[in-house]
Amino acid sequence: MSNQQIPLKVTATRFVRAIRLFMTSDVGGRAAFLFVSLIALFGGVSALNVVNSFVGRHFMTAIAERQTAEFIRQAILYTGAFAASTIVSVIARFAEERLALLWREFLTRRAIGLYMADGAFYQLGIQGKLSHPDQRIAEDIKAFATTTLSFLLMLLSSLLTVFTFSSVLWLISPLLFFTAVFYAAFGSFMTILLGRPLIKLNYNQLDNEAAFRSGLISVRENAESIMIEGVERRHTNRLSKQFDDLAANFRRIISVNRNVGFFTTGYNWMVQILPVVIIAPAFMRGDMEFGVITQSAAAFAMLVGAFSFIVAQFNSISNFAAVLARISSLLEAIDEARGATDSRFERVEAEGVFAYEGLTLTSSIGHVLMKDLSVLIPADTRVVVAGQDDAAGTALFRATAGLDTSGTGRIVTPPHQYVRFLGQRTYSGPGTLREILVSLQPSAETTDAQILALLRNVGLTRDLTPGDLDSEQDWSSLLSPREQELVALASALVAAPSYIVLEKADAVFGHEHLAGFLRLLAQRRIACINFAEPGAPRSAYDAVLEYGPDGSWTWIDQKAAGEDQARPL
Repeated sequence: MSNQQIPLKVTATRFVRAIRLFMTSDVGGRAAFLFVSLIALFGGVSALNVVNSFVGRHFMTAIAERQTAEFIRQAILYTGAFAASTIVSVIARFAEERLALLWREFLTRRAIGLYMADGAFYQLGIQGKLSHPDQRIAEDIKAFATTTLSFLLMLLSSLLTVFTFSSVLWLISPLLFFTAVFYAAFGSFMTILLGRPLIKLNYNQLDNEAAFRSGLISVRENAESIMIEGVERRHTNRLSKQFDDLAANFRRIISVNRNVGFFTTGYNWMVQILPVVIIAPAFMRGDMEFGVITQSAAAFAMLVGAFSFIVAQFNSISNFAAVLARISSLLEAIDEARGATDSRFERVEAEGVFAYEGLTLTSSIGHVLMKDLSVLIPADTRVVVAGQDDAAGTALFRATAGLDTSGTGRIVTPPHQYVRFLGQRTYSGPGTLREILVSLQPSAETTDAQILALLRNVGLTRDLTPGDLDSEQDWSSLLSPREQELVALASALVAAPSYIVLEKADAVFGHEHLAGFLRLLAQRRIACINFAEPGAPRSAYDAVLEYGPDGSWTWIDQKAAGEDQARPL
């Protein structure tokens, strides 16, 4: 998604909305206090700059006229004014950084919440319309929060400078004042004209940097597989191609910066000479003091600098425009992802109910995998879902878990806190074992001894101590795939849901181990649905949902059949 796809009006609306949400949040009071303090501090800095200009004027005049006593007095005042300016400027910088951090915290937490809610992160990956959402959340929001505040404060400072130094420059020479205004307007126009391509180039550069970094991370995370397969050359070529794209785009940025630099460098040099050229004849005629020349030069530079905000900050502005467009693209993509649901496929949550109602699933080419499935999965029942066509079982598991699947009908499941899904591959990730195992819901098994005993009961043979439960580790690297599955099983048992849904658990744990786990679930009165591989044993289950290659299905209640066989004639 390019930056041109998001209308400027939409971006501006989101920008204003972000500020409004921030100011009305629970940290809005602190933010308002810091912002008001910054306004006062910047006002103080501006006033001290005016004081410095007059003190400097008298200081230089005392030197030119060889007035020793006046020179000493002005030097003392000069030192005091600089000391006060230093203190106020440092405090203002501190308040600015604290406010920027406060805003970044708010924006990042909100972005993470939107990204992780309603499966938006999953839909973004499927759609492939947005590149590197992780970088936009981590880096772009940081740049947005810091740069936005910096620009607002620079604009405030510029307005205060214009207000205070316009009168100073007008009193010295009206011609000098109009020269400053015209010169700054001309400089801003030329800078925008020369540097306009930077906005798109900076946008692309951020994407290229993220792609290159992502490629390096991918190599690091899959180093063992790459080494075993001997495909280093392919990945080397891919990384080189990504870096070539990055370097080529950056060369274009350098070229545009060169053109802008030719103008802005000369523009800034002329600021130093223009006021002297205009004021020097009056001094030579004896119409003004020597100190007025230095004061006019300083006041002219301050006023032109205030008017030349675009010239001085164009590179930052172009980067900021790219960042703002990328964040707007992120929010646009999240909105689309959260609304990207198939209206023909209905998912409903109902406490204590797990059922399929008129469910028909199709493959990507339109082949019917499951036809008009209508089954109620009873509570406290162990069910195996199996058949000849593995694609049908996979599609039904994905649909049940809320993953992208084509079909019509309705799936009713308990609320998410009462059902746990365990795929064929789990991801433990970084953190502590306690965080992975103990859910947010209250549970009886929360002591160290109980948790360790449960891990042993599910078959984890690794020797763990209570200290390991709170050890911060990347468990996806330390634990084997099978051990991660066992930890996920233990986590599901700690959560004590009403239903546990497994994908190909026979292949992961083995039939004997799985049978023991099913007995453990029966003791705890937890229903289990295992989407097994074709040909998996069925004797350990209470019921079988068998599907055929033509989309047909059959529900077999093995528990009832067993009771009938055991009943005397």
